[in-house]
Amino acid sequence: MAVRSGLWPAFLGIVLAAWLRGSGAQQSATVANPVPGSNPDLLPHFLVEPEDVYIVKNKPVLLVCKAMPATQIFFKCNGEWVRQVDHVIERSMDGSSGLPAMEVRINVSRQQVEKVFGLEEYWCQCVAWSSSGTTKSQKAYIRIAYLRKNFEQEPLAKEVSLEQGIVLPCRPPEGIPPAEVEWLRNEDLVDPSLDPNVYITREHSLVVRQARLADTANYTCVAKNIVARRRSASAAVIVYVNGGWSTWTEWSVCSASCGRGWQKRSRSCTNPAPLNGGAFCEGQNVQKTACATLCPVDGSWSPWSKWSACGLDCTHWRSRECSDPAPRNGGEECRGTDLDTRNCTSDLCVHTASGPEDVALYVGLIAVAVCLLLLLLVLILVYCRKKEGLDSDVADSSILTSGFQPVSIKPSKADNPHLLTIQPDLNTTTTTYQGSLCPRQDGPSPKFQLTNGHLLSPLGGGRHTLHHSSPTSEAEDFVSRLSTQNYFRSLPRGSSNMAYGTFNFLGGRLMIPNTGVSLLIPPDAIPRGKIYEVYLTLHKPEDVRLPLAGCQTLLSPIVSCGPPGVLLTRPVILAMDHCGEPSPESWSLHLKKQSCEGSWEDVLHLGEEAPSHLYYCQLEAGACYVFTEQLGRFALVGEALSVAAAKRLKLLLFAPVACTSLEYNIRVYCLHDTHDALKEVVQLEKQLGGQLIQEPRILHFKDSYHNLRLSIHDVPSSLWKSKLLVSYQEIPFYHIWNGTQQYLHCTFTLERVSPSTSDLACKVWVWQVEGDGQSFNINFNITKDTRFAELLALESEGGLPALVGPSAFKIPFLIRQKIITSLDPPCSRGADWRTLAQKLHLDSHLSFFASKPSPTAMILNLWEARHFPNGNLSQLAAAVAGLGQPDAGLFTVSEAEC
Repeated sequence: MAVRSGLWPAFLGIVLAAWLRGSGAQQSATVANPVPGSNPDLLPHFLVEPEDVYIVKNKPVLLVCKAMPATQIFFKCNGEWVRQVDHVIERSMDGSSGLPAMEVRINVSRQQVEKVFGLEEYWCQCVAWSSSGTTKSQKAYIRIAYLRKNFEQEPLAKEVSLEQGIVLPCRPPEGIPPAEVEWLRNEDLVDPSLDPNVYITREHSLVVRQARLADTANYTCVAKNIVARRRSASAAVIVYVNGGWSTWTEWSVCSASCGRGWQKRSRSCTNPAPLNGGAFCEGQNVQKTACATLCPVDGSWSPWSKWSACGLDCTHWRSRECSDPAPRNGGEECRGTDLDTRNCTSDLCVHTASGPEDVALYVGLIAVAVCLLLLLLVLILVYCRKKEGLDSDVADSSILTSGFQPVSIKPSKADNPHLLTIQPDLNTTTTTYQGSLCPRQDGPSPKFQLTNGHLLSPLGGGRHTLHHSSPTSEAEDFVSRLSTQNYFRSLPRGSSNMAYGTFNFLGGRLMIPNTGVSLLIPPDAIPRGKIYEVYLTLHKPEDVRLPLAGCQTLLSPIVSCGPPGVLLTRPVILAMDHCGEPSPESWSLHLKKQSCEGSWEDVLHLGEEAPSHLYYCQLEAGACYVFTEQLGRFALVGEALSVAAAKRLKLLLFAPVACTSLEYNIRVYCLHDTHDALKEVVQLEKQLGGQLIQEPRILHFKDSYHNLRLSIHDVPSSLWKSKLLVSYQEIPFYHIWNGTQQYLHCTFTLERVSPSTSDLACKVWVWQVEGDGQSFNINFNITKDTRFAELLALESEGGLPALVGPSAFKIPFLIRQKIITSLDPPCSRGADWRTLAQKLHLDSHLSFFASKPSPTAMILNLWEARHFPNGNLSQLAAAVAGLGQPDAGLFTVSEAEC
């Protein structure tokens, strides 16, 4: 036994050397090397072999090897034997066979693997010995796991149309083991097994076969392995729907019932409607065509025929026909008889005896005449009785003659010819009113005391005290009290196109200078006890998206007044310019208001206003006055009904004030004929150093789909050379018609032949194809001529942008109250607010005025909005004076009250 135990290591050494000689050709499969003459059944076979593993971060990995029967097991890594001390060995005995078994474990660290350089990978293999020979296990490869941070290719955002295919590529970061890829849609896992419309390619790209609206989402590519999980940048996919036209409606009835007219048909961009930024339908939503309707011809009589021969009944006759011309196309038949019969024997055949019927007729006529005479006498007596008290029944309109003038006689100031414009002093004494208000009650005219009471209280007998302060100090006081309010801090400020002020029940006015935009807040429009900071803002068209469809065009600036949602007890009046040529036959005008959600709504169709509506509009040649009880953002939009619909364009020619080079530019602006558009261009040209070189002209631009052309002619070739390469320039029709593009202009560049050339004479033509046109004759010295520079000097519009209280109104408050009290009640002689509206040419709005608690107040508010600050109070006084013949003592007021 001792000999055997001493020879065993030597024997193992011989076997191991033999195994090493043959191990070079072995790879990963289990290989057995039996000893010659031994029992092959006793060769070791592996119960557990080492497997490929990955080192995550710095954690070592464990390799396990177990064989039976085995007397020794050793690991060999990358051709080198692992030290025996690094092995953990467990020996056991198989219970069924009684053969020895051995299990060996080793740890492999990250440092060991990193020592291997080059292309060879780190591997380990275990070798088991028994008395019958050796067996080698398969190779186990140990790799360091990692996943880089950056994707080799990330998905990109896409906008695709409905039913279009979508491919989102994704190349994950480099890693060991290779990363697995999954996709997230709005953070939810995309599972192709649940959605047959989606699949993932071998290259990890996400493919959507046909885009649906539900596929609009944020897509994220996720790569992960045993080390880390990486997310790509999200790619926004928007599935849009381009708008499609619906079918055309039937042609409308011809606009002319007789002769040539127009008829139209329409369609809407709703088949489908554009979604998610899809393109709006191309083309027009309204088509117009000429039509002709046969005019009705009324019938007319032909000349009478000759008289027939005298008949036995002592008559003869003549006839005529309705044939000169005959009625056609629905014309009226001839009126009268077609047969005329007369006596032909000078009444010799007529019986003169009167029967009982004739006597009854004569008696009846006499009785009727007597009754009419008696009725006339009664009416005369009633009239004479009423005449006695009629003078005291007249509505007190002495305010129009003496009432608009102070009682105390003082010379008026030279710059203030109308004493009506003096602001009322609210600390004066009382005034006595004599006479009754119309309609008169029975009984003698009472006298009552008119106090200097609360400005908006009825003219009664109570006494109230009101301290009057300047608008500036009042505003500062309101601002200091409201500086802690959230809505006060949120108001926009600091813009040249904005005005704001603090108002209470006294009312006031906001104006944006040189824009034609103002807001009148009448007295008592703000509830008593409330204080509002009101703002008025003029927006640039590019800052506010106003959707326009078809033939619609923006006619006014976009104006905001607020804060929205405040309570108003009277309508305020928003005034703004427009550039339309208003005509019911050519235009369909709509007032648009932006809702809280940002969408625009038609709140008023001009010409179809309901008296009880929240909005009303007085449309004039160049301005509109909007009555509204809700503040917000407004714009006037027109839709052309025929090619006769036209917008007013103002044409302006600018050139540099100083020309330091040979080139000289003439800029021709085509802008809306509104004050705000003019203000923007003038301010722009001041920055550019430009000056006006011709008087502005007005051009009527029609809805004919024709472009605007501009050309320059008669340039003296010996002094100047035009650098225009074509005969004319064009501004597309839609750029002008939609009304949302500012500063539309064309530039003509001329080059001087010599630096000393300073005189320029030429012509600039601006015309719409098949439409209106204007011609400018330019003849001036470019270095000295400034005769047109003063034409566009911006004028002040009444001083401060915000006027608070009585100072904001032309009509003194007490006189205004007396007019309202006098004219609001209906008067039997017609001397009431209806007659005043007719005299001021506002009788088309009677139904609207009548729907308000005080119609006269609405009329005076509109007068204030239209005529501030240069209104002629004498004309208003004359209009009111014409309503009756007042007593000289009625509505007498002191000078202090005026």
